[in-house]
Amino acid sequence: MDRSSGILLPVSALPGPCGIGDLGKAARDFIDFLAAAGQHYWQILPLNPPDGAHSPYLSASTFAGSTDLLSPEPFVARGALTLDEVRAVDWGEDPMRVDYDRVHVGRTALWDAAFAREKASVVPALRAALAAEPWLRGYCLYMALKEAQGGAPWYAWPQPLRDRDAAALAEAAERLDDRVLLHAYLQTEFTRQWDAVRAYAHAHGVRIIGDLPMYVAPDSADVWAQPEQFCLDPDGQPSAAAGVPPDYFSADGQLWGNPLYDWDAMRADGFRWWKDRIRGAAKRYDVVRIDHFRAISSYWVVPRGERTARGGHWAPGPGPALLQALHTAAPELELIAEDLGTIDDDVRRLVARSGCPGMRVLLFGFDPSGTSEHRPDRVRAHSVCYVGTHDNAPAAAWAALGGADADYAMRCLGVYDVARLPEALLRAGMGSRAELFIAQMQDVLGLGAESRMNTPGTASGNWVWRLLPGQADAQTAARLLACTQAACRI
Repeated sequence: MDRSSGILLPVSALPGPCGIGDLGKAARDFIDFLAAAGQHYWQILPLNPPDGAHSPYLSASTFAGSTDLLSPEPFVARGALTLDEVRAVDWGEDPMRVDYDRVHVGRTALWDAAFAREKASVVPALRAALAAEPWLRGYCLYMALKEAQGGAPWYAWPQPLRDRDAAALAEAAERLDDRVLLHAYLQTEFTRQWDAVRAYAHAHGVRIIGDLPMYVAPDSADVWAQPEQFCLDPDGQPSAAAGVPPDYFSADGQLWGNPLYDWDAMRADGFRWWKDRIRGAAKRYDVVRIDHFRAISSYWVVPRGERTARGGHWAPGPGPALLQALHTAAPELELIAEDLGTIDDDVRRLVARSGCPGMRVLLFGFDPSGTSEHRPDRVRAHSVCYVGTHDNAPAAAWAALGGADADYAMRCLGVYDVARLPEALLRAGMGSRAELFIAQMQDVLGLGAESRMNTPGTASGNWVWRLLPGQADAQTAARLLACTQAACRI
């Protein structure tokens, strides 16, 4: 990559009047802000439908987009909805927090109404899309069945549906045809809206960095449609689950619960599922961060029944063969290796062999021993440097906690007032040798703990923070532009 910089901000965190950031005017306004501030990258979190705890890393589909991120604006513009209908929805009371329950109920009602009005004119195109896209066909039937089963996970469905009996699926597809078409309508709209946002970004010199979770959710269209690709027990549940051992974030490790891949089966068919996945990502993003990259080298296996990740063990991953398959399937897509956590020499060799830039996180860099590879002066050129990621506390909250790491950071950066430490970290990252520097928007604004996006190992209170209207203003853009110019990242 050329020497450049960008901002990390989830789409859900954009400001706006409809309860959650979406793909409408707020997205275009933020791209305008990035361009004015001299930023060439917008990094986002996964766009997939989130799970019940609102995490986009446990999605019902690795291919689908979250319909809660759809903007009502295009529906209103073409007469499928009215402004009065949109304004009548109770979107929540706090503009700095997403009330996911209200957002989902409100948007679901709007999208149902829009589909009812447009159905007659769009059905032929929807049937063509369903016939052309296997993932879309599987996802829409999965969602229709899940609704018909009262929201139960697929492995709790009647056995013929759980095990994908052909006659049972054909009967269900016919019976639930209207709901299948509705979900196809929404996914088609998501693609249309996202493509417009991405085109607007490109026209303003901004590229999109997407995030590809290593694993998929156990209750997902991906696992239901292709169970042979995953390590499952006869009842459809994971025989062992993904996670990580005890680390910086949690003394018990993290037990994610995702099913593990059957790498032997995937090798046997040439990593077909992964190739389809990366081709889908290439249609949506310019660059993709592969989350938990270290699992390609070796991954943490937690046997079924364990309550924490402590009882897990390492197993060998697919290694360079998977990376070669990804490159072959989507050679135009640049990749970033999220090489954080428990990293050994095998992982380092794999990152080097892949050619992908790894990640360096400044908030990990100030161990008073002075040995951290994340310290600003040790950040290597072929890397992406962050102040912190979506899993870190904002820099101001980290600094306010004090402690040996913050004291050491102040000495390293020549700061004598802890309140100046977040700005010093931003400037240190900008000035590092890394080809690309990314800052959370919270750190650009100097926001505190109230703006943290995610705390790993916790199940509630995450993914809800939003930017307030007016915070990404011209003064902030000018200040960030000056810092970017000083670091020769324009």
